[in-house]
Amino acid sequence: MTTENRLRSLPSGGTAIVLGAGGIGAELVRQIGASGRFDSTVVASRSPDSATVEALVAEGRGSVVASAVDVLQEQSVAGLAARLADAQAQIRLVICAFGILHEPGRTSPERRLEDLSQDNLARIIAVNAIGPALVARHLGPMLPRRERSVFAAISARVGSIGDNRLGGWYAYRASKAALNQLLRCTAIELKRRAPGAIVVALHPGTVDTSLSKPFQSGVPEEQLLSSDYSARRLLSVIDRLAPDDSGGFYAWDGSQIPW
Repeated sequence: MTTENRLRSLPSGGTAIVLGAGGIGAELVRQIGASGRFDSTVVASRSPDSATVEALVAEGRGSVVASAVDVLQEQSVAGLAARLADAQAQIRLVICAFGILHEPGRTSPERRLEDLSQDNLARIIAVNAIGPALVARHLGPMLPRRERSVFAAISARVGSIGDNRLGGWYAYRASKAALNQLLRCTAIELKRRAPGAIVVALHPGTVDTSLSKPFQSGVPEEQLLSSDYSARRLLSVIDRLAPDDSGGFYAWDGSQIPW
């Protein structure tokens, strides 16, 4: 299935927005831009002048616009919404593709209760749950009322409470579980306010990025996905979404994940 076909059911024109320019985010921008389905693609990150974003803009695959956004600062997220409103952007697709599992020298996944840290919990939850919630708060009301649109955020299977059999990784698991609940609430509200909007949590698989790099040793090679492949599969899932899927939690292969 080509990129163009994967995005065939989204209305032509309008704006796609990807927040986060890491491994998966960058691939999403490349493939969305290459689809030719949107008038413009906005890639928003804390450092839009980074080499990654500059490369995306230089590729010229569709109209790619870089915008500075710090998702930990509500004023910054509100500023993005204001710029989009001023440009009269018709938002059709929003993907929150940012998140943290660890930060060298600062945070790391907890293996036991004694590893819990108030600062670590607050930091991980702020980025992984509060950040997307702020994006939904400011961009959700801008989605078209009737036309099909999608608001998606990258979650993780380890955020599933029903699927948790190993424990550990307290902050990361909790942050993704919180994200899932926030998205579920958003889906319920937008179903009333904008019936054409579909809100979902997406699990990208174990992807070969800096986020998973220190934890790849135990992952079978066939289960380690490239950023390119994961992005393509996520876009395929997005394309197949129906209104009744709003509020759901889906893996890169289209399977539904228990809460």
